[in-house]
Amino acid sequence: MSPAFERSVFINCPFDDDYAPILQAIAFCVTFLGFAPRLAPQNGDNAANRLDRISDIIRSSKFGIHDLSRCRSSAVGEFARMNMPFELGMDHGSRRYGEGALKNKSILILEEVRYDYQKALSDIAGWDIESHNRDHEVAVKKVRAWLIRQAEAPNWGAALILGKYATFQQWYWKREIAAGASEDDIRQYPTVDVIDAMQEWMKA
Repeated sequence: MSPAFERSVFINCPFDDDYAPILQAIAFCVTFLGFAPRLAPQNGDNAANRLDRISDIIRSSKFGIHDLSRCRSSAVGEFARMNMPFELGMDHGSRRYGEGALKNKSILILEEVRYDYQKALSDIAGWDIESHNRDHEVAVKKVRAWLIRQAEAPNWGAALILGKYATFQQWYWKREIAAGASEDDIRQYPTVDVIDAMQEWMKA
């Protein structure tokens, strides 16, 4: 069963290996504070196309975290990555034009370097955008503060959350190695599997 609308946090971000440490730290922060991180790959219904799956998650999540730090191209002739700003637009549109509970949706926008988004998405100038400087600890602090302010999350300190995250990682790696995985195997596990483990760890 899907988590309740009021506890669901849609996370719109890159899914590459370089970003994984930030994504997984954000997901842990969300989980530790009592909310459910929602990612497109969690919906494994192959009968629905990706955009429909994303739309379903957006409409069933009161909160949305959108990281725009990977929208630029990295090589000559390469196209910029537009998925993240597109999904931000879907989430904003859902709040702006939706009915009922959708009008109470809350959005956090992250970027790597402060004011970078203005170079490509000037329409959101004036919004409160938070930068994480490619540091997972900074990202956790930003997400924690936002959830406390917008969702009345428990006021646990950032140092406590980061310490618990380190404890979880030790538990997770020990468990997976005991199950026969190599360190390379664990690094390649999809984030949705790691989030499942986070939820197991919290219950335990």
